[in-house]
Amino acid sequence: QVQLVESGGGSVQAGGSLRLSCAASGRRFSSYTMGWFRQAPGKEREFVAALYWSDGTPYYTDTWKGRFTISRDIAKITVYLQMNNLKPEDTAVYYCAAGPVWRAAAASAYAYWGQGTQVTVSS
Repeated sequence: QVQLVESGGGSVQAGGSLRLSCAASGRRFSSYTMGWFRQAPGKEREFVAALYWSDGTPYYTDTWKGRFTISRDIAKITVYLQMNNLKPEDTAVYYCAAGPVWRAAAASAYAYWGQGTQVTVSS
């Protein structure tokens, strides 16, 4: 059974940084994409970044390039999201997801989800 467990969320002031982690288990992820999404209160879940597990190729939309970086640790089967220069509008629950897709930004493409981790950015 696939499990994705996020950690690393918390409260930070604007301009600060956080690194989120997603520990994955339950299957081989060689043909999977691991993604990060976020959902703010009253808003739809939105794509942040993804990474193709087998070769580490990252995928971002233009919105996130420059401030957020996705990476992986193969030995720990863990995906990270480094977030820099955080802004109050980055406040949301951040979710890790996994699916047998490539460069997918649609939440519906991902089969497995973590429980989410809260990020709160104060001004």
